[in-house]
Formats: sequence, structure tokens, C-alpha cells
Amino acid sequence: MSEHNLILNVDSYKASHYLQYPPGAGYVSSYIECRGGVFPEAVFFGLQAFIKQYLLAPISAADIDEAEALLHAHGLPCHRAGWEHILEEHGGLLPLEISAVPEGTVVPLHNVMLQLVNTCPACFWLTSYLETALVRATWYPMTVATQSREIKKIIARYLEETADSLDGLPFKLHDFGSRGASSLETAMLGGMAHLVNFQGTDTVSGLVAARKYYGAEMAGYSIPAAEHSTITAWGREREADAYANMLEQFAGTGKLVAVVSDSYDIWNAIENIWGGVLKDRVIKNGGTVVIRPDSGDPVKIVIESLERLMRIFGCTENSKGYRLLPEFIRIIQGDGISRRSIPKILQAMKERKQSADNVTFGMGELLQKLDRDLLSFAMKASAIRIDGHWQDVYKDPVTGPEKKSKRGRLALVRDANNKFRTIALEKLGDRENLLRPVYRDGQLLLETTFDEVRARAEI
Repeated sequence: MSEHNLILNVDSYKASHYLQYPPGAGYVSSYIECRGGVFPEAVFFGLQAFIKQYLLAPISAADIDEAEALLHAHGLPCHRAGWEHILEEHGGLLPLEISAVPEGTVVPLHNVMLQLVNTCPACFWLTSYLETALVRATWYPMTVATQSREIKKIIARYLEETADSLDGLPFKLHDFGSRGASSLETAMLGGMAHLVNFQGTDTVSGLVAARKYYGAEMAGYSIPAAEHSTITAWGREREADAYANMLEQFAGTGKLVAVVSDSYDIWNAIENIWGGVLKDRVIKNGGTVVIRPDSGDPVKIVIESLERLMRIFGCTENSKGYRLLPEFIRIIQGDGISRRSIPKILQAMKERKQSADNVTFGMGELLQKLDRDLLSFAMKASAIRIDGHWQDVYKDPVTGPEKKSKRGRLALVRDANNKFRTIALEKLGDRENLLRPVYRDGQLLLETTFDEVRARAEI
């Protein structure tokens, strides 16, 4: 299959749906919402990336030929006439209009975030045909961005309670998730989505995506850091030499360097290497040495590591009465980090009068252990125009009331209390519809920058 044959970017059963609509069908309107989930609201993000990657280039005759051959062999019909109509009458560009909230907007669950409708009556079947590709391309970056933002709120709360400022917040959650992602495109989308909320990442492909799709010259940053192989390559007996080499290569005025220190015995590393033979070099390094403890129960490891480092290197008490390591040393915990463990670690630190400013988190599962059901993300048809008249379309299963869908063409407004509310389009009146046309007939109508996305998603 050619990489971007949009006709084959679909669930199998969609290929037969053009034969299943009622006679006289001319337009189908569908929408996307989050029907529920573990978070109260969702960050809308990822649509522009999908449009730029998949919807701005026309389909070709070769795409149609390839799709027909594959679908017929697969046991399904292929709407060759429909795709040829798009090729001949629309230059191969999809006759669709997509309207959506501005990217970065934080929308409470159960509200419409995106609506699409075909713009050519011969292509009434096209709206729902796009569901597979569109849902897959947006549920994932939206869910990553939403989870990342919720974690940011947690960290911010503990910084407000135990630190003198929130200046370090943008770098408190570092993306370690690239190797655990299911594909390069997944890492690109997820890594970029995390950067909506934070500026620390090791997922280089997320930087590439933010630059390519949203014009971000540099969306995130990292620092030189050791991995276990670069430490254990020196051998156990030369562990101190491995750490010393990290200081030699990367330490200096205004610089940061991170060193994983649990290859053998984290407590020996803290007490006898960092706090022993290398203590003077750590104090005088001119920048900040970031110790990475990792292995073990993350709550216990972080607490104990901080206590030992504070005993060895000293600490100060900030204006809120919480203890803070000297600027030349910090820790990053990258093992066992999740949206559930982070508040447990920070609460345990708070109870011991350790400021949240002492620690940064590296999260490997930031881009994984997520699925479409986390926010009950769904796209549903809500209206159809038959013989010139719009009719509501909806589902309301008696055995699954939580799956009840919305009816009619929709609009998103702010009510008198400035809260989001989904209403019927015909009831919009003179109110502003927050769903703005973004794509129409192969053209990107509105382009947003990464800075704009970040500003809208700010906590």
C-alpha cells in the first residue's frame, strides 16, 4: 500500500457504507466529542497536523486502482464511481468542511469539539468514511495533551504550596516515552502533544512534528544525560570514574547534566561517590548536577535520596518553610512515574518538608498506557439532508445509555456564565459559534501556531 492512500486509511466496513444510506441523501453532518472519562475536560489538539499530513494532497487514479483491487480481494465493494467523481470534479481533493474549536482550547466533556460535513451532495458517504483516519489522528494527541496538562496542574499545586515560585514548572515533567511508543508517528504526535504543556523532552520526533505542523522553531529542550550502558561500560570498580567523566564532559557554569546512579547501589553512589570522592567537584561544578535514582519504590526512593543529599550537601528553608537543596544539585526520578505516582511522591515530600522544587519527573509511560476510552472519544453522525431537508440522526441504545449521541447540526457557545454549551445550530441566533471552519475542499482555512496552542491550554 502506498503510504498515504487515503482511500485505504479506513475500517473495512466503511467501504460498503455508500450503499447503505437512504435514497435522496445529499449531506451528512458528523461531530466529535469526549463522552466521559477520567478527566473533567479535554485539550483539543492535533487536527492541523492531520490536515497538513493527509488532506491537502489530492487522491490519484493510482490510489483508486490500488483501493479497488485490495478491497475486492478483501471481500468488499469499492465506490470507484464516487472516488472518480472526487478526482474528476474536485481535483482529487476531498469535498468536506471541517469546523472546530481553536486548537489548545480546553473543552469540558460532553461538548462538541469538531464538526464535519460534505460540501458536494454526490459525496454524502464521504463524511463518515473519514471517521477512522480522523478519530485515530486526534484522540491520541488530545489524550496525551490532556493527561500531561492534568499532571501539570498537580505539580503546580505542590509548587504553590511548597516552593517560592512556579518558575521551574515548564520543566518539571520530562518526556521519556519515545521508545515505548508504538510507531514513529505515534511518538511524533504524542511527543508534540506533551509539549503543549511542558518544555522538557527527549522525544526528538515530537520536536520535528511541532516544527512541521505548527511552525515551532524549537518547542522543547533537553540536557546531556547518562544511560546505564555509558556508566556500566566503565565497570563497577570504576563507577566513580564514569561519574567524574560526566562532570568533565558536561558540567560548567550555567550547565545541567543528569547522571543515572542506580546501576549498582544508589545509596553507595550518593554517600560515597557524589557525597564522597566527587563532593567538592559537585559543589564547584558551576551548574547543576541532576542525580537520577530510579530503581525501587519511587516514593521511598525520592524521599530517601533527598534526605541523604540534604544531609551531605546541606539545604535551605524557603519562605514557606520547606527545605531546598543547593542550586548545584537536584534529582530526577524516571522510574515508576505516572499520573498516579506523581501526587503520591509530592505529598510524601510535602509531609517531610521537602520542597517540590527539588525534583523533576521523567515519565516513560507519558505516550503509552492510553486508549480512546480514557476520554470516551467518539465521532457520530448527527444530521442528514434528504431531498433537501435536514433530519436529526442519533443513537440511543437502551442497553448503553452512556453512548447516547447528540442530534442535529451543532454549535458550541458560551452561556451567560461563560461556560461551554453545545446547542442546536438553528438556535445559535446572534451568538458566536466557537466551531470555526478550518478546512474546506482541500484547503487549510485557518492556521494556528504552537505558541497559540500553548497559550489556550495554559492552566
